[in-house]
Amino acid sequence: MIGKKPEEWLKVTKNGLFVVPGNFFVDPNAASDMAVITHAHADHARSGHKRVISTPETLAIMKVRFGESFSPSPYGLKYGKKLKINDVMIWLAPAGHVLGSAQIVIEYEGSRVVVSGDYKRQADSTCRPFEVVNCDVFITEATFGLPVFKHPKAQIEIKKLLNSIDLFNNRCHVIGTYALGKAQRVISLLRESGYHQPIFIHGALRKLCDLYVEHGIDLGELCPVPDSRKKPGVLDLDGQIVLAPPSAIADRWVRKLGNPVIVLASGWMRIKQRARQRNVDLPLVISDHADWDELFQTFHEVAAPEIWVTHGREEAITHQAKLEGFKAKALSLIGYDEEST
Repeated sequence: MIGKKPEEWLKVTKNGLFVVPGNFFVDPNAASDMAVITHAHADHARSGHKRVISTPETLAIMKVRFGESFSPSPYGLKYGKKLKINDVMIWLAPAGHVLGSAQIVIEYEGSRVVVSGDYKRQADSTCRPFEVVNCDVFITEATFGLPVFKHPKAQIEIKKLLNSIDLFNNRCHVIGTYALGKAQRVISLLRESGYHQPIFIHGALRKLCDLYVEHGIDLGELCPVPDSRKKPGVLDLDGQIVLAPPSAIADRWVRKLGNPVIVLASGWMRIKQRARQRNVDLPLVISDHADWDELFQTFHEVAAPEIWVTHGREEAITHQAKLEGFKAKALSLIGYDEEST
């Protein structure tokens, strides 16, 4: 028996998506009594919630990022294990975004709603792949929800990088990568492509790389970039690969690497103007989000008659979804950052 429709018990509030009968938020943007968290990027996972429910891996990342006391009551819910909250049943399915990322599956009064969080469909050895879950309503992101965004295979982009290293072997290549997910994925892709030399990493990436290794992800030999305060002058890293946060490659920090080839790994590198604005020599189109084709592939595979869009290019997605026979609407949730892609 179908009871209330999902739009009657799922509410968009200033604090995010609220599940009324369960009295919890999904990825709230401010401290709340109970938060179910899709993944540990800072625009989805924040400290201060009284109770946090997420995968054990996400809890471990939150502990690294926010400290031991990020929540007085964290609860690790493994993929596929069901948990009843009031009259609502929830379980988590892999989202393929970063380590520990999950879709939130919510079952109530005969309806199943899946909140995707951020997700991608390309293979990634650093996290569990996206799992298709049939549902009545699929709540999706749309970060790259325009037809222009069609991500090439990540291996093709890594080959461009390796070719550049061969060509400019008298310069180091410094790659801007976000600390959670992107850095570890780029390292893993390099290893899979046969690059087994030491890779140098900025100190801001160390803790999360170590955590990935603790969770069984082999990243090979990682070396710290020498501290310029202890070793003044230009560092001799010619021919080497250096990974650093995107903010660092735009900072004077990068000068100690001499005349490096500036690389940025992001889905936004599809837009040449963005690469020029950030003075990127070698843009790599490597994203941790689904592109336009993958979004619609997912909609059809989950077979949900209704598609709700949380954030991103909502208008284009809802328009095309309606043309393809879905009932679609934009939720226009605020507080999500499109830059960490």
